[in-house]
Amino acid sequence: MRIPCVTLIALASCAVPAIADISSAEADRLNAAAAVVREMRASPDKGIPEDVFNRAECVGVIPGLKKGAFLIGGEFGKGVVSCRTGKTWTAPVFLEMEKGSAGLQIGGSEIDLVLMMMNRSALNKLLSDKVNLGADASVAAGPTGAAAAASPAQILTYSRSQGAFAGVDISGGSLRADKGANTDAYGSGVAVQDVLNTQKVAAPPAAAAFLQALGAQSRATTGRK
Repeated sequence: MRIPCVTLIALASCAVPAIADISSAEADRLNAAAAVVREMRASPDKGIPEDVFNRAECVGVIPGLKKGAFLIGGEFGKGVVSCRTGKTWTAPVFLEMEKGSAGLQIGGSEIDLVLMMMNRSALNKLLSDKVNLGADASVAAGPTGAAAAASPAQILTYSRSQGAFAGVDISGGSLRADKGANTDAYGSGVAVQDVLNTQKVAAPPAAAAFLQALGAQSRATTGRK
């Protein structure tokens, strides 16, 4: 039996939208985030303790956060975030972070930054518009070591510069969804809330390494697994 062309078009329109092609820069961002997660989870002393990682609701990664760049101080970077759904992780949402500074700075550096979001309240702010770090969500440097003390902060930060672990103060900065990159990844009809709060949205193929780094077993408190 022949099916009219109009019927075929109607059926196609009911299907789940195909994922758009992401740019090479967005794929590089995902791959860089995957490397940061793998390496910072694997560090036995200064990295992210597994207890902290296992309690985090969501994990944001901003590889190559530019600190004190150009002549005007401040930080700016682009990253990704994914949330835990049982034993799996959601498709990632692309992020932008910025923090201004009135002071003049010479030169600049890049810092890999991991944001351990211990509950979803900060994330919900981010998804609706943006989250102001330190105001909308409490932020603290993450504890390290096997006997790391618990922190009441909503977001725990871990950072490194040129391979060495280093502190960075992101209070006063803001996080928001990177609308252009998310449209590239999921299309204009998909809300970022659906990406992180449901399992209905498939991750782009380029996110495989990042999601694997989040889901992989890492070191135990007494050594690597």
